Amino acid sequence: MSNLIIQTEKISKTYNNEGVKTRALVDIDLTIYQGEFVSIMGPSGSGKSTLMQILGFLDKSTKGEYFFNGKNINTFSYDELARIRNEEVGFVFQSFNLLPRTSVWENVELPLFYRKVHEKNSKDKIFKALQMVGMEHRKKYLSNQISGGEKQRVAIARALVNNPEVIFADEPTGNLDSKTGTQVMKILQELNNKGHTIILVTHETFTAEHAKRIINMKDGRIISNKPVINRRIARDGELLK
Repeated sequence: MSNLIIQTEKISKTYNNEGVKTRALVDIDLTIYQGEFVSIMGPSGSGKSTLMQILGFLDKSTKGEYFFNGKNINTFSYDELARIRNEEVGFVFQSFNLLPRTSVWENVELPLFYRKVHEKNSKDKIFKALQMVGMEHRKKYLSNQISGGEKQRVAIARALVNNPEVIFADEPTGNLDSKTGTQVMKILQELNNKGHTIILVTHETFTAEHAKRIINMKDGRIISNKPVINRRIARDGELLK
């Protein structure tokens, strides 16, 4: 049995804007095991991105409990949460979030810089991460000199460089054409095959079906949580539909 890496108990999130309360999440119970590939999907406003931000330590719930590797994050200090964000999880966003006018190499190096990894050790880590996404030949290019698909590959390499336990991917194909989106899903599936836990947020059923399990959300609640029966396997040359 794989280790339980993420567990939530009655997680809720309410935003308060000038006295107007908006419930973004309501009583979320969720378990994710090491090595899973899970899609969280739903329409705009369903709460899927809010849930990812809480699971990825970018936000906190209003109530409920969140356990990461068996530890209640409510007991963690700010510094401990920052360490986990940098070392144990990685993020891939729809908008890439690369530093402009900065090289591919330097963008991937950023998490190591914050972790204060010695330069001798960092070079091997960066090159390996770039190799895993097929971008080592672009290492000296500036981020504004590469295509959207290449930017997303660099973003994935940056997420990988610390060898995190969990990779969060928020609409990673949203700004890409169909063919390039398929290439990104192929990389995520290959990373999952190598043991990385992948949590994908998407509003597209076709993209979600590249995962092994789909969690459907609506109005801040989980309405279904089922394995993918006919899983889609991304291959070069295949188009997302």
